Amino acid sequence: MEPAAGGAGHQRQNKASAGKKAKKGGGSSGRWPAVKPKKDLQINRLKGTHLLTIPDLFTSTEAKAFIDVAESMGFTHQGSLGPLKGEAYRDNDRISVTDPLLAQAIWESGINRIFTDINVSGKVATGLNPNIRFYRYTEGQRFGRHIDESVNLGDGSKTYYTLLIYLSGKGSSKDSSGQALVGGETVFYDQRAGVVAEVAPVQGMALLHLHGAKCMLHEARVVKKNAKYVLRSDVVFS
Repeated sequence: MEPAAGGAGHQRQNKASAGKKAKKGGGSSGRWPAVKPKKDLQINRLKGTHLLTIPDLFTSTEAKAFIDVAESMGFTHQGSLGPLKGEAYRDNDRISVTDPLLAQAIWESGINRIFTDINVSGKVATGLNPNIRFYRYTEGQRFGRHIDESVNLGDGSKTYYTLLIYLSGKGSSKDSSGQALVGGETVFYDQRAGVVAEVAPVQGMALLHLHGAKCMLHEARVVKKNAKYVLRSDVVFS
């Protein structure tokens, strides 16, 4: 595996490119699948880190429905200038929507209960960033080592956790070619570039990790077969 280029500070996501081609959600407007609140969610915490996984936040039916809607909207390719230009290598497809109602529905599906006893810098979690992103990684695509930056939303609100929900992965049905997803793991590294955790995509599972100043260096490994779909948002603290 290739080493990170230029240190963690140079792996930051390019803000300008991240904001391009954002599509306005215009409210949930019925196009999004309903996300039902989940009871008795299992929370897995990696000891010594701020890394959490939550299996079955989405049902397979909900995850597949989000994929279908995203595909009907159409993805836009997102790349980067690469490590030689101070940016993490990036090659995936992306949709961005701004939809407070969708963010609220996902938050109330169970994420809100997870953060009842978590505070950061004296702030408490109040919801999700209404900017919802969908990522698609097809065979050969990946996102190199980088860190996620906090976003200041104004009025004292700031994001401190990344939320990823895997819409495809283990447990999902195979596509028409008979292939299941292979590759696409989210891998976290310590300050010496040692592997802290490897998270394989499981359909419907959520992954939460601290971002900003204390974000662990991480990457999305190359997809070897089929396609990886991810829903992304951020947990807002006020």
